[in-house]
Amino acid sequence: MKPMDEQHIIQGLVFLLKKAQTELPSDVVTALKQAYKKETGIAKIQLEIILKNITLAKKIKHPICQDTGMHSFFITIGYESPYIKHLKKLITKAIKTATKEIPLRPNTVDPITGKNHNDNLGGQAPFIVWDFTGGSDVEITVLPKGNGSENMSALAMLNPSDGITGAMDFIVETIRKAGGNPCPPTIIGVGLGGAADSVMNLGKHALLRPVGIRNSNPKIASLEKQLITRLNKLGVGPMGLGGKTTVLDVHIKTAYRHPASFPVGVVVQCWANRRAQMVLHADGSWEVK
Repeated sequence: MKPMDEQHIIQGLVFLLKKAQTELPSDVVTALKQAYKKETGIAKIQLEIILKNITLAKKIKHPICQDTGMHSFFITIGYESPYIKHLKKLITKAIKTATKEIPLRPNTVDPITGKNHNDNLGGQAPFIVWDFTGGSDVEITVLPKGNGSENMSALAMLNPSDGITGAMDFIVETIRKAGGNPCPPTIIGVGLGGAADSVMNLGKHALLRPVGIRNSNPKIASLEKQLITRLNKLGVGPMGLGGKTTVLDVHIKTAYRHPASFPVGVVVQCWANRRAQMVLHADGSWEVK
C-alpha cells in the first residue's frame, strides 16, 4: 500500500471515531457491572438502564449518548512517520465524514456568534495534543467528551501552603457541588501541578488510563484510593439519585509546578467514558483497538 493512500487512512480514522462513539471500553463496562452488583433500589435500576443502553448501542452501531461530544485527540507520532505533515488534515476530513456517516451531532459553535459549523470542526476543533517518539508508527487516541460532564470540571490555583490536603478537599467539594449534573457514576481525571492551562490537560489525559489501573507511583496511587473512598461516601450515586457509587475511578496525573502556586485541575467524565485507539503504520495500514 502506498504511504499516502489518503482515503484508506481517513476510513481508518472514521472507524476509530465510530468505535469510540458506539462501543464503551471493556474496563468501563466491567466497572459499571461491579457497581450494579453493589447497588440496590433506584441506583441499581439506573445502572441496569445504563448497561442495557451500552449493549444496544454496540449491537446497532449507534452512538451511546445523544451528546456525541467534542473530540480531543492525543497523538504520539514517530519522528520517521511519513504522516507528520498530513495527519491534522486527515483527522479534520475524517471528523467531517464521520459527522454525516455515524452520524454525530454537530456540536461546535462560534463562541461569539453562536453559529454552528455543522461538521464538528471550527477554530481549534478538534483539540489535538501532540507528542513525539522514535520509529515510524503513530498512536492516536480519541476522547469524545460530552459537556454535561465538562461543565462540572473545575480549576483551582491554590496556595502552596494548602498542600495535598487542600487539593483533596477541592476535588471532593467539586464533585459534591456537581451532584447529578455530570451523569454519574463518573470517572475523575485530576491534574496536579504545571500551570493553569496545562493542569486541565493533565486531568483530561488522565482519563485515558483504563478504569481500575492505579498510578505507578505508590504515593499517587494512595491518593487515588483515598479520593475514591471519599467521593463515594458523598452518596450522590448513579444519575444523582443516591447510592454507593458516585465515581467509578479517580486518575491523577502530575507535573512539576512553580513554587509560588499549586494548580489543581478536576476533569469530570460521565459514565460514558468513551475512548478508542488507533495505530497507523508507515505503509498506511492501521489497526483500531
